[in-house]
Amino acid sequence: MEYFFDTKIIARKQIYFKELESTQNEAKKLIEKNIENGTIVITDYQTKGKGTHDRKWYSEKDKNLTFTIILYPKCDIKQLENLTLDIAKCIINAIKKLYDLELEIKFPNDIILKGKKMGGILTQVATKGEKIRYLLIGIGININGENFNNGIEDIATSLKKEFKINFSREDILNQFCINFEKYCYEKNII
Repeated sequence: MEYFFDTKIIARKQIYFKELESTQNEAKKLIEKNIENGTIVITDYQTKGKGTHDRKWYSEKDKNLTFTIILYPKCDIKQLENLTLDIAKCIINAIKKLYDLELEIKFPNDIILKGKKMGGILTQVATKGEKIRYLLIGIGININGENFNNGIEDIATSLKKEFKINFSREDILNQFCINFEKYCYEKNII
């Protein structure tokens, strides 16, 4: 599966897996191969997705968005302050633009819909001295998944679970990438 994005750098190169333990782990391996800036590692199913504080991220097969963006920022590390929160805003604005739905942010990295977690962001920065070597941005967004288990059914939700219609994963990902690339240019990250 290959998505086509209206961007110049973010997600122009895509590495797709039908199934993968973790897009974040795969992205770390690709860093060693000097993969190009803005590459996105995406899968339809993560078996060992990662959340913050070493929590697991559960995602239903072929229903949601799970991906990691690889960046080599040209900015100072101080410019990445509030990055996770700003990424959350890019996600919320994408869904607002496409579907006119209001989502919330639970600081610093959770996307909330009707009081339940719908998405999360995991950012990892590697530095060498004062320079940024790379930045990995892992994102999971519950789009069309309806089955939540492992004790999370009371705290997690998806767009489809709440609104009973199918949503386009491709459109949401594309609009997010457009929003995030614009943000990166404004902040001189890429």
